[in-house]
Amino acid sequence: MRFYLLEPVPSPRYSGYYSYGHKWGLPGVHCPVCHRTSAWTGYAYPSVDLSHLPAHEQQKYSARVEEDYTEFERLLEQVRPLAPPGVPLRPGTKFGPLNGSAQGEFGPLVLAFAWELLMRPEPLARLQAEGLRGLKGCRAALRFRKKNPPELLEMELPSLGKLHPDCLPELSPPCPKCGCSRESVKMPEQPILDAATLPQDLDLIRAEGTLIIGTESFVEAVQRLGFEHDITFRELPVRGA
Repeated sequence: MRFYLLEPVPSPRYSGYYSYGHKWGLPGVHCPVCHRTSAWTGYAYPSVDLSHLPAHEQQKYSARVEEDYTEFERLLEQVRPLAPPGVPLRPGTKFGPLNGSAQGEFGPLVLAFAWELLMRPEPLARLQAEGLRGLKGCRAALRFRKKNPPELLEMELPSLGKLHPDCLPELSPPCPKCGCSRESVKMPEQPILDAATLPQDLDLIRAEGTLIIGTESFVEAVQRLGFEHDITFRELPVRGA
């Protein structure tokens, strides 16, 4: 199976843009072992609804740093049953509907941010009718100033894929408490996907938080239906152990 990285085009055809944010999220956290403060970008599960929690609990799922690691672990375990099974929940993971202000015109597929994919309802339905697997859209709560604003769906992308060690610098072992690397690592210019981490039953996933990866079937369907405006596809190599 071939896999492709979805990337924004330098000069988009559509003018649509929005300010990025979600209603809730795991806070960043200060690790008592490695003493790093971590909060990850890109991890988001918009279907996770925390409105059933008391107001004082909801307030803890906000953009802040939690100094008490035990409290962070409690917040994480409280939300884990609501998240898709098997996905990592990193500090900074977002939950609930995408919110913020929006303006301009939006195409069928929207990649205003490289780590977040939106779709209009009709294109999503047509891609699902093509037999693509695991496409789940959650209605965004973006605020438009114009009448009859478009309906936009945020794609819930399970963060399952990882990069192969061959494209990464040699690192010291991660912190045994928080799992963070002790070194800051930039995303390689030529990513290589780790074959062992790629699911075989999904056509659209997220890798390493910020890379949106589609299968060959996804890319072919998007191009056949004419939805590729403002998105480019770059095939990534896949390597086994």
